[in-house]
Amino acid sequence: MDLCNYGQLRALLDAEGFHFSKSMGQNFLIDASVPERIADSASLDAHTGVLEIGPGVGALTQQLCLRAGAVTAVELDGSLAPLLEKTVGTHENLQIVFGDVLKTDLPALLERTMPGLRHVVCANLPYNVTTPVLTMLLESGLFESITVMIQREVARRICAEPGTGEYGAFSVLCRYHADCRALFDVSPSCFTPQPKVWSSVIRLTPWREKPVQPQDEALYFRVVRAAFGQRRKTLVNALSAGFGGLSKPELARAVEEAGFAPTVRGETLSPADFAKLADTLVNMI
Repeated sequence: MDLCNYGQLRALLDAEGFHFSKSMGQNFLIDASVPERIADSASLDAHTGVLEIGPGVGALTQQLCLRAGAVTAVELDGSLAPLLEKTVGTHENLQIVFGDVLKTDLPALLERTMPGLRHVVCANLPYNVTTPVLTMLLESGLFESITVMIQREVARRICAEPGTGEYGAFSVLCRYHADCRALFDVSPSCFTPQPKVWSSVIRLTPWREKPVQPQDEALYFRVVRAAFGQRRKTLVNALSAGFGGLSKPELARAVEEAGFAPTVRGETLSPADFAKLADTLVNMI
């Protein structure tokens, strides 16, 4: 069955009485070239175990199973079980787990379903969970690469350069953990129902050794959050809201000791710059 053929897919969905859920961000691909291209971008082989999040009816899942040694698909919507059995149930290298990936013990899941393989993520992520899911995946340290299709606006934020309008705290978090690359855009016309926004496929490759290594990681991200909490203000003024125990003169001194002008704005600092500032503050907190 061609899962990206709209007529065949619509007939299958109607036969099973399936209704799309806006709350789960369900949009199914109807352009066969897209899942093929996403799977090709993930550089899979027989030694690769893939974690897919939100398989839907299995258009991308099919392509992953044809390329990888093992695929574990985690799906929140239990009503998709009979559909997935029909569409991808014959693939012997596939295991489908129903549940919330944000509440899943990922190390245990990977050990159980794909032992001995290198682990990657490849998925068409539901838009409404993109940020928490990517944060969890990056912080887990379990994956060699993360190739995902997400809302284009979020993709641009992740890959944004310092000093641009899209650059923010999430940009810094992603760059801190991984090399971030935008691969290609996907039109709303490639989905049913059509989303109101474009999508983008990106690849995050976690660093084997982080290029930015602050003395105190928790303090580092506290500085980042404070800097972007009031991004239109100078860095000193923004930091004063997040570090109430320090006076503005003390914060200004820390900013200057880190090598920045007292009028600098946080949105111009790179991940490495934030590390310099956090390391300056570490003995002042």
